[in-house]
Amino acid sequence: MIDNQNNIGQRIRAARKQKGINQTELANLLGKSLRTIQKYESGEIEVSIAMINELAKVLDTTSTFLIGYEHDEKNILSLSDIMDFLFKLDRVKGLNFNIDVKRPPHYDEWECSITFNGKDKSADFNADMCLFLEEFAEYREDFKNNRISAKRYKELQDKDLAYYSATMLEEKPED
Repeated sequence: MIDNQNNIGQRIRAARKQKGINQTELANLLGKSLRTIQKYESGEIEVSIAMINELAKVLDTTSTFLIGYEHDEKNILSLSDIMDFLFKLDRVKGLNFNIDVKRPPHYDEWECSITFNGKDKSADFNADMCLFLEEFAEYREDFKNNRISAKRYKELQDKDLAYYSATMLEEKPED
C-alpha cells in the first residue's frame, strides 16, 4: 500500500462518518464482522486492495483516497510535457519498450507506436504494463462507445491507480 495501515484506517473511519453510518452498518453492508471493521479502522490488520475497492464503493469515495495515493494534478499544457514524460519513461528500471515508426514512402500511412513485450524477462514491469493496457483499452473503448458512464470510467481508472500505487519504481543507472 502507499500509506501505512493506521492512516488507511483513519480515512476509512472519516469516509464512514461522512456517509453517516456506524461500524455495525458498514460491517453489514460488507458482510464482515464488527470486529473486522474495528481492526480496519484501527490499523490492526491490513486491508486488501479488493476490500479497499469494496469499501470505496460502499462509502461513496475513491480507492485512491482510502489508501492515501495522491497523483500529480499537473496539467499537460504543451507537447513538450508529453515528450518529457516519454524521456522519463525511458529511464524507468525494469520497463523496456520499443518504438515502431512507419512512414512514407515505405508505408501509406505515417504512424508511430510504443510497445511493451509482456514476456520480456529482463523487464519486470512489462507484463504489468501489458495487463493494464489491455484492460485500459477495453474500458476506454466502452466509454467511447457509451457502454459505460463517465463515472464508471473514472472508477475504473481509480481502481487501477490504487492497485498499482504500491509498485515502486527506480531509475536505470546512468551509463
